[in-house]
Amino acid sequence: MFTGIIETLGTVTNLRHDRGNLHITVASAIAQDLKIDQSVAHNGVCLTVVALADGEHTVTAIDETLNKTNIGTFNVGDLVNLERCMQMNARLDGHIVQGHVDQTAVCTAYNVLDGSWEYTFEYDAANGNVTVEKGSICVNGISLTVVNSGLNYFSVAIIPYTWEHTNLQQVRVGSTVNLEFDIIGKYVARLMQR
Repeated sequence: MFTGIIETLGTVTNLRHDRGNLHITVASAIAQDLKIDQSVAHNGVCLTVVALADGEHTVTAIDETLNKTNIGTFNVGDLVNLERCMQMNARLDGHIVQGHVDQTAVCTAYNVLDGSWEYTFEYDAANGNVTVEKGSICVNGISLTVVNSGLNYFSVAIIPYTWEHTNLQQVRVGSTVNLEFDIIGKYVARLMQR
């Protein structure tokens, strides 16, 4: 379980393909505090730490993860949003995030405003996922508030702190991002289908 509040940015230092799996090594400020078997969200994808080395950790993404997320598009040098799992005795500053990406979206608009940024993302509505204005959405692991919402798109407004401390600073028109829709909304939508 995560909150969508990014702890730090990591940098991809190595990618190794092994059959249908991708082993990803990331250097970060939190690496020395991690342990083997710990869950860490990488761009919102919950992955298990399988190896540790000097200031770096390695995780493995299986074929299912590579097909449903942007993890398979990583290159050495890319910035990755990192969040360790939530502590149950801490405040929930973002929203309830499982680290289970529902699908990807493409950035269709990027606007620099006076002191903030606005991004619009489009996704395949055939999967049944929805957003609502002023509701929560998780983009690349970041808990954000939906500004505008349509059938297959939404926009978010980004404050300077979030822009500076996440990999949104690298997202432009055409970039693919990971989406995790609000868990409560997903259950309500499923119940309404019945």
